[in-house]
Amino acid sequence: MLQKKTILEKKLVFCSLLLFVTAVALSGCEQQVSHLPNALPVPLAESLAPLNAQATQIVREALVDSSPITRTNAIEVVAAGRKADLMPIVVALVNDDSVPVRFALAIAVGDLRYYGGKKTIRKLFQDKDQNVRIAAAYALTKLGEGDYTRMLRGAIRSDDKTVRANTALLLGLLGNKDVLKDLYWTLRAPDSDDRARLQAIEAIAMLGDDKIYPKLWAMLISAYVEDKIMGIRAMGALGTPQASNALITMLDDEIVEVRLAAAEQLGALGQRTGEAEVLDFLRNPDIKDDPLADERRNTLTARAIARIGTPRLVNFLPTLLKNESIAVRLAAARAVFILQQ
Repeated sequence: MLQKKTILEKKLVFCSLLLFVTAVALSGCEQQVSHLPNALPVPLAESLAPLNAQATQIVREALVDSSPITRTNAIEVVAAGRKADLMPIVVALVNDDSVPVRFALAIAVGDLRYYGGKKTIRKLFQDKDQNVRIAAAYALTKLGEGDYTRMLRGAIRSDDKTVRANTALLLGLLGNKDVLKDLYWTLRAPDSDDRARLQAIEAIAMLGDDKIYPKLWAMLISAYVEDKIMGIRAMGALGTPQASNALITMLDDEIVEVRLAAAEQLGALGQRTGEAEVLDFLRNPDIKDDPLADERRNTLTARAIARIGTPRLVNFLPTLLKNESIAVRLAAARAVFILQQ
C-alpha cells in the first residue's frame, strides 16, 4: 500500500491530477469501450449558449488571478474546453513566475496544437526549470516540430523525482506504447517515490496496457481518498470493460468524493450510470462546515456533469457558475465548454 502523502508532496507534481483529466478528455485508447456522445437535446444545448459568456469571463479573470494555482487551473480549463480563442492570454503567461503555470501553458499549447504558440514554446524549451523544458518538448512533438520522445525517455530517469513523475505524465499523453518499458521501469525503480509510481501507473493506463489493472484495483481499495480518485481516473483512461465494471462498483463507495469521481469517469466512457449519485449529492449536499471539502465535492460534481450531460444535471450549472469558490466556478465553466463541443 502506498504511504500517506504530505500536502507538500501532493503539490510537487505540477497539476498532474488536472492534466491527467485533460489527457483523458483529449486522447483515446484502442481498448476503450465505446463512447456515447453527450448529444444534448437542442433546447438544452441552446440554453447553454448564454452560460458560455459567463464561463468565458470566469476563465479570463482566473488566467490573471494573483494565485498561481488558479492560473494553472484556468489553463487546464482552456485546454479541456478546447477554447483556442483564449490561448493568446495563455501564451502571454510565458514569463510567469510560477513553474506550474509555465508547465501547464506548454501542455495546453501541445494538446490544442496551437500553432500560434510555437515561438512561446521554443522559449520555454530553454527555460531554467527542467519540468518546463520537458513540457515544451512534449508541445514541440505535438506541434510536429520534431520527436522529443528520446529526450523524455532520458528525463524519466532523472534523480529529481518531480521531473520523473512529470515525465511519466508526458509520455502517457504522447500515446506512444514504445515507452511502456520506461514507465514500468519507473514503477519498479527502488528510488522512485509515490508521486512517480502513481504517475507511471496512470500513464500506463493511458496507453491502454491492461496488465496494469491489478495496480489500479489496488488503488481503488486504498485507505487514502487521493489514491482512490487517481485510481478511478486511471481506470477511466484504461477504458476496458473490466475497468468499466470496476468503476461501477465504486458508485457504492462510502466516500462521496469517490462516488462522484466514478460517476465522472463512467460518463466519459459513455455510461450515465452515475447520474443518480450526482443528483443525490446536488439535492443533499451533506454540508459539514468544511469549505475545502465542499469545494472539492462541488468541483467533482461539475466535472461529472460535464461528462454525463443529462438535462437534469445540466440545470445545476448556473448555480455552480456562481459558487463562491473560484475552483468550483472554473470546473463549472469547463463543463459548459465541454458540453458545447
